[in-house]
Amino acid sequence: MATLQSFQSEIDDIHNREVAKQRAGHQTTSASISEKGKAKAPLTPSAQAIPDHKELNRAEPLQEVEDRILALLLSENPADHHNARDQIASLLTRNNGEYVLNIGEQPPRTKLYANDVDEGSEDWTGNPCTAANLDNLRERITSAVDEVGGKTSVLFELKTKRPRLALLLRLPPTSVALTPEVRCAVVGNVDSGKSTTLGVLTRGALDDGRGRARVSLFRHKHEIETGRTSSVGMEILGFGPSGAAILPNITPSADPDVVRREKLGWDEISTQAAKIVSFIDLAGHERYLKTTLYGLTSGAPSCVILTIGGNAGLIGMSKEHLAIALALNVPVVVCITKIDMTPPNILAETIKQVSKILQSPGCRKTPVFVKSMETSVALATSFGNEKIAPIFQISNVTGEGLDFLRTFLNLLPSSEGDTEKFPVDQPFEYSITEVWSVPYVGTVVNGIINAGSVKPGDSLLLGPDANGNYQTAVIRSMQRKRVDVTRAEAGQCVSLALKRIRRTQVRKGMALLAKSDIAPRAIRRFEGQVLILYHNTTLQKHYQAMLHCGAIRQTVRIVEMDHPQGILRTGDRATVQFEFISHPEFIKEGMKLLFREGKTKGLGVITNLL
Repeated sequence: MATLQSFQSEIDDIHNREVAKQRAGHQTTSASISEKGKAKAPLTPSAQAIPDHKELNRAEPLQEVEDRILALLLSENPADHHNARDQIASLLTRNNGEYVLNIGEQPPRTKLYANDVDEGSEDWTGNPCTAANLDNLRERITSAVDEVGGKTSVLFELKTKRPRLALLLRLPPTSVALTPEVRCAVVGNVDSGKSTTLGVLTRGALDDGRGRARVSLFRHKHEIETGRTSSVGMEILGFGPSGAAILPNITPSADPDVVRREKLGWDEISTQAAKIVSFIDLAGHERYLKTTLYGLTSGAPSCVILTIGGNAGLIGMSKEHLAIALALNVPVVVCITKIDMTPPNILAETIKQVSKILQSPGCRKTPVFVKSMETSVALATSFGNEKIAPIFQISNVTGEGLDFLRTFLNLLPSSEGDTEKFPVDQPFEYSITEVWSVPYVGTVVNGIINAGSVKPGDSLLLGPDANGNYQTAVIRSMQRKRVDVTRAEAGQCVSLALKRIRRTQVRKGMALLAKSDIAPRAIRRFEGQVLILYHNTTLQKHYQAMLHCGAIRQTVRIVEMDHPQGILRTGDRATVQFEFISHPEFIKEGMKLLFREGKTKGLGVITNLL
């Protein structure tokens, strides 16, 4: 497993180097700069008043900015209050319209994560604050945020020996096109409670212990009959500007048909939400592993939520899903479900097993059990930057632990906020993950914008087809979360209606690209650095496996390998030449790949297009 860790570092280095090369050939367009300016329109009055503060704040540590804002708010000088308001506006602008402000002394993260906070110790950070000052600051911050058009909500407040408070400051987006989104892939073994947990999170009503909550999520008749997810489902949870979850008013009923009807439409949620959490509900059964893999590679999730039944432990496909998430280097959140029906001794065994596996050399993650709102807030604001794995213990019947999980999801940074991964200033590139034929609309594709921006009326290149050719496609209209939008940017998941394109001309894995002087290539053969994660015998030339690379899922054949013996075993690393069996694809150097066949799994990165 140490080999996997070092190989992942090499993959990231190769990926970053190739991406930097590709970006070096392009310059930031004036259009993208002007559109970025439009995105910050709500803060124009404050931002214009403090251009210097904005630049200063970007260079300063956030803790120093927070301390200065709090000092200005405590002052009795009205000019200081105006200055504090402007700096709050600048802070929100810098952090994409959302910020968690901590007031008072803060416990050490290590002690907080270990649920061992000692209020008598000396290793706390931040400035002490009295209970009276805490109330005063909360009122003044709320007033200042209201003045710039935002909302303030209390995440937690503790009036103990060391009073402290955490506030969520949030600006409502001006349109659905600018609403930040967090994508989470939900995985786990059969009957671990994935769909039930999503049903409770997104509908608000608790489960009855017999699967009532999950029925509303199923898309096919056989799923309702068997109780098992077989397809990639998508659910969304919206959070309003005040931080409250947007949920329907469900009346208690045992009738599954009523449960399915009593839900808010995506358009209703999207128009009210200041943040959207999209859940990719993946199948837990081994039979649908390829579907789960496709969801993990094509959905570009910010995190993987691994659900584990407290009564069963980490068994079966849960281990497989955890291994895939680690191989793809996606942060992992663990949800231990069914704690209401699990005997204490069995639950203790499950917790011990999960902790042991997460701390093993293959994972190297620090398990953190979330037992307070303070821990949940601290984990969400630092998640992804540290090698930690939050563990939530929840019951979908009693509701225990669900508030901690909802708060954590509410505070996670948005998927499109990573400008390194999703550059807006690069030529347009879009991966197609779903294709439909909609009556009176025509062919509609769904996918993720990897780079650039798009608007209705844009003329793009669609391809490659079976012969490796690209054709012109014009965007008729666009939707995001089933709401019409006039613009979409890198990192966002949008649906595009294409003019005069037949459904049979489009397939999953195709790309929509900006037109340029240099025609895009369709690649049949490519070279990559690979690591064999598992194979029970030896891999040789002409071996075939299913390749997952972004939205691409196709069988490939090994043409050449640089191994001295001409064979590869578990743990071997090599430079391998692959060839697509069916048709050429649009791929780029630096893209990560995963290939599998039966229990065989390999991880790699594309290094050369042949």
